[in-house]
Amino acid sequence: MSITSLSITAHLRDSVPLPGGAALVDGFALERRGGGSRRALLRHGRELEVYDLDELFAGERAPAAVFPVPRPEWERGGPSVSPDGSFAVFADQRAVRAVARDGSTLWEHPHDCWGFGGFHPHTGDEREPCPGPEHGSCRISDDGRLVWAHIASASAARNCREHWVVLNAGDGGELARLPLRSESSGSFQLSHPDGAHVGLGIGMGQDGVLLHWARWDGAELRSWGVNQELDRILADVHPGHPGFLTVEHGGADLRLHALDGTVLAERTPEQDEDEDPPCWDHGCGFVDADTVIASTLDSDGAPERARHWLLDARTLEIRGTVDYPDGPVDSYVRPLGDGTWLTYDDAYGTLDRWSTTEE
Repeated sequence: MSITSLSITAHLRDSVPLPGGAALVDGFALERRGGGSRRALLRHGRELEVYDLDELFAGERAPAAVFPVPRPEWERGGPSVSPDGSFAVFADQRAVRAVARDGSTLWEHPHDCWGFGGFHPHTGDEREPCPGPEHGSCRISDDGRLVWAHIASASAARNCREHWVVLNAGDGGELARLPLRSESSGSFQLSHPDGAHVGLGIGMGQDGVLLHWARWDGAELRSWGVNQELDRILADVHPGHPGFLTVEHGGADLRLHALDGTVLAERTPEQDEDEDPPCWDHGCGFVDADTVIASTLDSDGAPERARHWLLDARTLEIRGTVDYPDGPVDSYVRPLGDGTWLTYDDAYGTLDRWSTTEE
């Protein structure tokens, strides 16, 4: 059976130079919030630069805010910026830290060290990061009142080394915690558009992926895991859907889920009879409430065969491949949820925004 032949024309809406912007399409540098806010959080040396994407595409090249990085030696664990842009929170190797624009520490929530998979003495220069790729993550809630943080913190009673904690964004005080039976190599978090739920994806290397959702109502932390197979990566959420999108760890399929994890739709990549089976890349998501975009760059293996796909957002039926005006775009994709998506041109260092309509 031949691959879907229908092509859908992409129109270039914006193109701006943005050094380091590849992290927006192949990483966790894009932070979206309820109300339509989309910001790029880009680390450049000792500074975190924050760009409002709407302002950037409107011609404003200067960052909307710049935060000194509290521990420049630590390069893992993505930050989060408050909705009003007044402070940033960093998931450090040994603490969660809130920092003002002038670099002053607003508060610090210490935790056990991520390095070396656990508990070891620290000697010498405390600024020196310990070896190992392990790290946690943090996310400021859309109302700016809470910080959700994945931390290393032992609990002998439950035999858990890691926890998901809810902190007061004003002072870092702990409000609740969830013990996790995970051995993280890295994690990230997404806020659900309903403003209440937060998703946590924990990568554990060859041991798979854990996926949790939780809600803090001010008195009780309610949480549930939705990835019993340990192979689903949390990809995206959208205001037009009550649930979320995942991709299988090896790229075998995409799934649309209800918030409790129930599978609503599933799609495997299409292939030509004379080609190796393709796989979905990890970057995919909602272009808008009706459309999902996904790519098969890694399995295509050659720039001239790079493909981006548009799918129905409720059934995941494939609508067709994206036809770019100057030929295939060899980039991962990052949809913005407003009818557009991003790609990054490494050759020119530009962030490009596309849609299926000219306006």
